[in-house]
Amino acid sequence: MTGWTTLVQAETLHDALGRDGLVLLDARSSLGAPGAAEAAYREAHLPGARFIDLDHDMSDHALTGGRHPWPDADRFTAALQRLGVRPDDQVVAYDAGDGALAAARVWFMLRLLGHRSVAVLDGGLTRWTALGLPVECDVPTPEPSEYRAEFDASRLLDAPAVERHLAGAGTLVDARAMERFRGDVEPLDRVAGHVPGAVNRPYAANLRDGRFKPAEELAREFDALLGDAQPADLVAMCGSGVTACHHLLAMEHAGRPGAKLFTGSWSGWIEDPRRPVAQGD
Repeated sequence: MTGWTTLVQAETLHDALGRDGLVLLDARSSLGAPGAAEAAYREAHLPGARFIDLDHDMSDHALTGGRHPWPDADRFTAALQRLGVRPDDQVVAYDAGDGALAAARVWFMLRLLGHRSVAVLDGGLTRWTALGLPVECDVPTPEPSEYRAEFDASRLLDAPAVERHLAGAGTLVDARAMERFRGDVEPLDRVAGHVPGAVNRPYAANLRDGRFKPAEELAREFDALLGDAQPADLVAMCGSGVTACHHLLAMEHAGRPGAKLFTGSWSGWIEDPRRPVAQGD
């Protein structure tokens, strides 16, 4: 089986079901509704898929750094071990639809561990079921694996590192919807607005009809955003470091790898009330 490293289409994945070394991770999440995503997984999921939880497996709430604090590698690899993921497996992550909650986060976390063969199901469960492809309710019990790796910390920035990045004229791209970026509304965090110096590209700009735009189109759009900068000069953020990973996936799919993540994102930025806040465009 040829390795998938960014996106895989539902039809292609369906044809590969049951192959050795293929692991499906259901990464659905429901912000503000604890337990709802796992309950939905138990009702119906892709055949053989294993549930990975945003709050318990992809975050460490004992730490500071926003609403979904980036965990250390030991915590995340412990989840991979429990789920039976091996370093040489072909992993496909999916969520309810467009990849933002939280399949792209799974993809980026695995990539930072050095896991090459990991992709996101384009269109997620929504497109899978629209095509009439099979789902099941049986919950698998995978054999635990051995997984030891460390994150590439060079692509993870905290708030002080973002301040230094902006002072050096670096590019900071906020993936939240325009109304949240402007500060018109803020449904999740205690302060509305954005980091001064950030530019807004809602993650939905990567999509058309619920699926990622063609790689060539995304390349043109991100090149225009970068200007004379390189992809590695771009830092993506959102509300808590989850949907920002959608930009990192889109850029890699477009052949523009190497961008970084502001792990705490907006909710991490405002943990210190002394940090400045901007509003408006």
